[in-house]
Amino acid sequence: MIRYDDIIVGAGHNGLTAAAYLARAGRKVLVLEQADHVGGAAISAQAFLGVDAMVSRYSYLVSLMPRRVISELDLDLTFVRRRYPSFTALPTRPTKGLLIDTTNEAGTASAFAALTGSGAEFVQWQRFYRRVASLAERVFPTVMEPLLSQEQVRELVADDDLWQSLVLCPLGEVLRSTFRNDTIRGIVATDALIGTFADLDGESLVQNICFLYHLMGNGTGDWDVPLGGMGSVTDALAAAATSAGATILTSAEATAVDPSGTVTWRDGAGVASATGSAILSNLAPVVLNGLLAVAGAQPIDTEAAPEGAQLKVNMMLSRLPRLRDTSVDPRAAFAGTFHINEDYSQLQRAYAAAVAGVVPDLIPCEIYCHTLSDRSILGADLAATDAQTLTLFGLHLPARLFGADNEALRGVALAAALRSLNGVLAEPIEDVILRDQNGDLCLEARTPLDLQLDLGLPGGNIFHRSLQWPWAQEQADVGTWGVETAYERLLVCGAGARRGGGVSGIPGHNAAQRVLEM
Repeated sequence: MIRYDDIIVGAGHNGLTAAAYLARAGRKVLVLEQADHVGGAAISAQAFLGVDAMVSRYSYLVSLMPRRVISELDLDLTFVRRRYPSFTALPTRPTKGLLIDTTNEAGTASAFAALTGSGAEFVQWQRFYRRVASLAERVFPTVMEPLLSQEQVRELVADDDLWQSLVLCPLGEVLRSTFRNDTIRGIVATDALIGTFADLDGESLVQNICFLYHLMGNGTGDWDVPLGGMGSVTDALAAAATSAGATILTSAEATAVDPSGTVTWRDGAGVASATGSAILSNLAPVVLNGLLAVAGAQPIDTEAAPEGAQLKVNMMLSRLPRLRDTSVDPRAAFAGTFHINEDYSQLQRAYAAAVAGVVPDLIPCEIYCHTLSDRSILGADLAATDAQTLTLFGLHLPARLFGADNEALRGVALAAALRSLNGVLAEPIEDVILRDQNGDLCLEARTPLDLQLDLGLPGGNIFHRSLQWPWAQEQADVGTWGVETAYERLLVCGAGARRGGGVSGIPGHNAAQRVLEM
């Protein structure tokens, strides 16, 4: 049996991050990946037959990846900052859309006033986000260090009122007390719901945790476009790992994990095993539990089955569609996050419908256009045209809605999402969607159950499990890395670790640091 220092199960971006750090430290590292390629959800793919475009098929923007990881691993990565963070289109008020422009404060203030009838909401908006930014600047540097206690982080933040609002009370309370306008409340609230199925007033506070993660990246909360697509992130990490000496085996499906240090897998040559001083799992904890059970070991995590809550739609357009709001250039509107039917009350109604087992009639949607920031993902001929990619992310669509008939209900959800989008357009989106070489629309949709099949994400949960506060919840965990399990030699290096979720590399870094301390 071959012996390694470290065996990493799963070559998603976090597994590759851990492999790069460990191999650069001189350790003998093996990475096993079930798919025939690395990257997990952080990949680019030619999604449409005969169309020369490499689409960021699953994950699409980057915020949480620390610049320190990029520097320490010498990653050749460039991120494009978006001038327009967001545009909110209003189906019922087509001339009152809200465009936020980072280079034009006066214009943004005027847009707020036109929407709300006064300048008060913009003042509140600026004050609220200044305070959140102050919190992010203090909390984010801690995510690549051993865990602090909640009280230590509270002292670090030094804003008890904000701490009370964001950490101890349901987010809905602070949004209603801070903003008067339903649309403004909704724009803020969406960061609490991406990938999370939650009532904004829920006592579990999962919405608050999600909100914090979406706003603390690199201390700014900016969500940037990876130049070259999401696959460029994976490619850079894989190159860092292999150039340092790590061995990566694809089409190698792990079949058992013995926490004493043995991993068994199946590949084209049959069944094989290897031992390691440490085993790092980049799998969702519930998936790892299954591999532990095969080896006769107890589970590491007893959380209920994870559940994702989003519809992901990729499109290829011949050009950007015209807007009903003619005062805004579509190139500005689609350059940031394009909000549709995401008023606070609409979000809550959609949640209630989903809880009742019904696909919401008008799905709250967020839309992104990668190619307005980066046309390198298009072939030369396509890049010379007006063609654009478009990604739609539908909220409050939990896996439970699709269990009866995923294919049919995917169609229902897709129709509802396109209906939501068409409500703010001056022409049907279908009129500008390109067709592939077979004449089919360049459009693909993925439900949470599709993500489970495509990527092995239980319930399609993009965070592997419920997100956790980025500090220790128990005194015994203070000073740990948030990657440890009940087994000394078994660590979690993926999104299921504390301080996991998103394309970040943070759990991979932290698991590697824990190994190097052993």
